[in-house]
Amino acid sequence: MASNFFTSSRASDSYWTPYQNKLFEKALAIYDKDTPDRWQKVAAAVGEKSAEEVRRHYEVLVEDLMYIESGKIPIPNYKSTTGSYRR
Repeated sequence: MASNFFTSSRASDSYWTPYQNKLFEKALAIYDKDTPDRWQKVAAAVGEKSAEEVRRHYEVLVEDLMYIESGKIPIPNYKSTTGSYRR
């Protein structure tokens, strides 16, 4: 069940590079839920993504966390990315 959700939610999303994800994470730390025009500001920080794309990316992230925290899917085993985001 969870794997079907996980797969289908990913299929419709645009591709995000590791660098874009890092920019997205940093922007979320700056622009919280009370920030006016939050998604436009996050999109500007990420670049090449619309406000709707960053909003949907956030929603999928929250859904994934819900499934991980409930034990329905395992915690992903990410590769080490130390230093890969520096420019």
